Amino acid sequence: MTPLEVGGLTLFILVLLFGAFSILFGFPGTVIILIDAFVYSAVTGFEKIGIKILVTLLLLSALAEIADFAVGMAGAVKFGVSRKGFWAFTIGGFIGAFLMTPFILGLGLIIGTFLGGFIAILTSELLARNRLKPTLREAYGAILGRVAGTFVKGFFALIMVIITLTSVYS
Repeated sequence: MTPLEVGGLTLFILVLLFGAFSILFGFPGTVIILIDAFVYSAVTGFEKIGIKILVTLLLLSALAEIADFAVGMAGAVKFGVSRKGFWAFTIGGFIGAFLMTPFILGLGLIIGTFLGGFIAILTSELLARNRLKPTLREAYGAILGRVAGTFVKGFFALIMVIITLTSVYS
């Protein structure tokens, strides 16, 4: 591989992972993954990621966004982007990756980072909730809805990342 190809593949994988982890901060990560896969397949001439894979990713992205919309309509509030949340995700992601990578290698790195970051953000949100006066606190149902929506959307994103990377490296 030429240095330009290595750089392009590295950028592709970084954007793919950014898409998966951005879900924890309330961004449309599945759409980022879909656009990244489409751009990569267009640049490579649809050689490794074909139309069938792109349609599958489109369906998974649509399902994830519909699930997120349904949870939002049910009254769950999204996680916000905060400095504490970012640092909680970073530390939790490193710990999760460190713990999961020895067991399932590359997949453990991705899943461990997502789950570690997810648990860390959830913990920081719950601790911040306890510091508020009772009248300003969110109901546990809203928090549970937010957690479920984020987890489902993250699950779809992880499936999309696995499908995409399997297509590239097979």
